[in-house]
Amino acid sequence: MERYYGFDLGDAESAVSYLNKDDTAAPRVLTVREEKSFVTAYARLRTGELLIGEAACYNPEAVERKIRFKSKYLTDPQSRRDIKSFAAGVLGELYMSGSLVKNEDCCFYVGCPAGWDKTARESYRELFQDVGYPPVRIISESRAALVSACQSKHFQVGYDILSKPVLVVDIGSSTTDFAYIMGGKEVELKTAGEVALGGGIMDEVLLECAVKASVRSERIREIFEQSPPWRSYCEFAARRLKEKYFGDEDYWRENACRQSVIISYEKPIRLPLVMDKETADHLLYGKIRQLDGKSFKEVFSASLAQVRERIQGDLPELVFLTGGVSKLPAIRDWCRETFPEAVVITGTEPEFSVCRGLAWSGRIDEELREFRTQIRELVGSSTVEKIVERHIEALYHSTVDTLVKPILENAAMPVFDRWRNGEIERLSDINKEMEKEIENYLHTEEVQEMLVKPITQWLKPVSYAIEEHTMPICILHGVPYKALSLSSYLSISDLDIRVDAKDVFAVEELTWMIDTIISILVGLLCGGSGVALISGGISGIVAGAMISLMILVLGKEKMEEAVMNMVIPRPMRKLVPRGYFMSRIERISDEVKSSFYKSLEKDKNEAITKRLVDEISQQIEQCLMRMAEVVEIPLG
Repeated sequence: MERYYGFDLGDAESAVSYLNKDDTAAPRVLTVREEKSFVTAYARLRTGELLIGEAACYNPEAVERKIRFKSKYLTDPQSRRDIKSFAAGVLGELYMSGSLVKNEDCCFYVGCPAGWDKTARESYRELFQDVGYPPVRIISESRAALVSACQSKHFQVGYDILSKPVLVVDIGSSTTDFAYIMGGKEVELKTAGEVALGGGIMDEVLLECAVKASVRSERIREIFEQSPPWRSYCEFAARRLKEKYFGDEDYWRENACRQSVIISYEKPIRLPLVMDKETADHLLYGKIRQLDGKSFKEVFSASLAQVRERIQGDLPELVFLTGGVSKLPAIRDWCRETFPEAVVITGTEPEFSVCRGLAWSGRIDEELREFRTQIRELVGSSTVEKIVERHIEALYHSTVDTLVKPILENAAMPVFDRWRNGEIERLSDINKEMEKEIENYLHTEEVQEMLVKPITQWLKPVSYAIEEHTMPICILHGVPYKALSLSSYLSISDLDIRVDAKDVFAVEELTWMIDTIISILVGLLCGGSGVALISGGISGIVAGAMISLMILVLGKEKMEEAVMNMVIPRPMRKLVPRGYFMSRIERISDEVKSSFYKSLEKDKNEAITKRLVDEISQQIEQCLMRMAEVVEIPLG
């Protein structure tokens, strides 16, 4: 794509922006009907001409006028027709002004409330497709606002906020949209969705105050009853005055903030609009009929509290405000009251945050599609497997170093105690019991936890080697290289997506290593036909004499078989000190490791090693793909 358009179609006002593929600056907001932010309204004239924007509100030649219809999209079938008419008018304006060229290689990203489900979004997309727009994708307005924040050089928040929980509050003209985003993903279960509260309510109240104060109040009410577009037009003027006042509240508290609207209906009528401190306080804190007698603050704060209750995981560390009303200092104060642990920010032009974010989303989506392809190619190659294979022997060594002593203490000692207490009859039974005990122990949670540290340490050099391949991909696409750094994920405990060392090392894949350790242990502990086990203490003297005699009578081989199958009396077993066996375990620990290393070089099972390499490589590759998804800022 050569150009990406963002279309923020709001209930009261709309805006369109565009971004060229190679632009380094922020998306530019287009002028439509001489306004960057134009009224969401359309009118059909007697001539058949379609008007949009402010002109549609008061043109006397109109035979049909419609305004503020988007908020009814999910409930009123007529709204779909109205949106199509308005969207067609915008498309025509873009073509006529040259802002859009026929058959241009471009696409449109159109915003919708976060609360809309997939069915509603697809139906909305088809609407624009039917009108004749270039390829269209629908994404949530709150998502676009977050993208705008990430891309904005003003905030310098960038990738960091994608690893932290964020609450996006989009205050529109008719609804307030809350979206909880964790790790760059909008979490559906934690999204509060739309709340029927917007800046338009303040506009209505301000207009009501103006009408009530007017000497022609009765006539103005009649006109509003007969001509809803004129009422909407006056509400729009009230909105502009409200934004002007709250844009510099300190100044306007001491100065007159006024505007007059001329209602040209039969005979012109002048309607004065006034904003002052008393009016501002009434808009924010007064009891409002449209809110069932509650104040704007009460409803907004209650909505924030409900959002906080619905968040199951971490509370947001950043609250990002967008929409024209977010300029109000009081709004930021209310957010801090509910989320004191969060940083609350808004942009210099929050009314264009969604519009720009939509255009940015188009380019991000395109570029990260290529990024994702390259990551998949890396994962699909043998690169990771080769890196793991080069380091696999180091994993064997660190694992043996970690496991030998605990195995001796927690598996071998219990077997000795059972033999000493008479639970195991013959020395020949010890091999089988030892194998069973060690295998059971290796499957315990204790061993899994024990392996986390050595495996994590082993993964460090592996991750550094992998980064040599992921870093160029990140640089090419402007993605922070740490986004695909296994080493950074391994060192930051509060990140949700990281290699789980416990899962990387599957005991089932270590059959050869376990068997080798067991055979070495059994050989060292029970070697010499069982003499090693019983040759300590007073019984050692007796055993020595017995064995010497048996060798003379039976010969060495027969003697070994006889000793291994002999049922040694329990009192005699008790003569073998437990301390002797424990000290022997201490002495043979290094022998076990040394013997294992020799076996590793001489007898290692290549098939088992390959399966282990494949298993670890697969998990690392899955981790890379999950991290790539975070970087992508999913746009669905």
